[in-house]
Amino acid sequence: MIKTRLTEMFGVETPLVMGGMTGVGYAPLVAAVANAGALGFITAHHSQSAEELFAEIKKCRDLTDKPFGVNLTLLPSLNPIPYDEYRRAIIESGIKIVETAGRAPTDHLPDFKANGVKVIHKCTSVRHSVSAVKHGVDVISIDGFECAGHPGEDDIGLIVLLPATVDAVGDIPVIASGGMADGRSLMAALMLGAEGVNMGTRFMATKECAIHENVKRKIVENTERDTLLTNRTLRNTSRVARNAVSEEVVAIQQDPTKTIEDVRHLVAGSRGRANVLGEGDTDGGIWTVGQSQGLIHDIPTCKELVQNIMRQAEQVAERRLKLGIAA
Repeated sequence: MIKTRLTEMFGVETPLVMGGMTGVGYAPLVAAVANAGALGFITAHHSQSAEELFAEIKKCRDLTDKPFGVNLTLLPSLNPIPYDEYRRAIIESGIKIVETAGRAPTDHLPDFKANGVKVIHKCTSVRHSVSAVKHGVDVISIDGFECAGHPGEDDIGLIVLLPATVDAVGDIPVIASGGMADGRSLMAALMLGAEGVNMGTRFMATKECAIHENVKRKIVENTERDTLLTNRTLRNTSRVARNAVSEEVVAIQQDPTKTIEDVRHLVAGSRGRANVLGEGDTDGGIWTVGQSQGLIHDIPTCKELVQNIMRQAEQVAERRLKLGIAA
């Protein structure tokens, strides 16, 4: 078994993480990830109140006795998000691991620290990682340009961004995110200084994930070239699946004078969740996926996936040792 500071810190069996994903991170999948020996996160934004989040956490606890956490993505929103309620639900329910993303979780850290909650903060740049560490986060999850969702605006691939972040944050553990999908990814990340890897797209294509089967099959069918970057001109870049809607958005945004109002009806998350993740129309809206889909060729259970990744990682390590290279 591969043990790292990540497995020791959070009491999980493997250094594999499934971070929070909107429309995906519900209790049944998170519990399956936990039971498989990895660390999964419930997405708090799915809940409208502290009570709903309490219920989702309880549902997960009914399905697993293994560690899991809650994701808080701290971004501007047209509708107020009850972050204070989420924090209360996390603390009062006894959750000890939180993944944050977006802006630095400065206002949440004192309460989390006082209640023994460890905070993993996801960043897309070295400078933001250094700032988050100064604020007091416990772990950095560094997101390379290959990732699904928001890769930031610097366009730095993980093979450079990961070791640069490890060098910059000192003794703080770092999780590699973006482009991670198999045992080779894990071993490469560990060699570059990471304590584990975060995989989103890979866990979408599992039996327990509650998205439509058409979407899972599309991930398997797609290659690494089947993503597009939207909202580049708005400085809010998103990596999404290449489809009819994302191609239309990119075409509109070739004109730099266009604003979010010109594409709002196309990029609405509610449209993608309903039409794509729910109904299975993969051209029905914007949906998030990473370049790692080019490495995904099957739809296993979470248990099978974790076992396969760890087996491949150990085989990679053995091959390197046979070549006389210390793993």
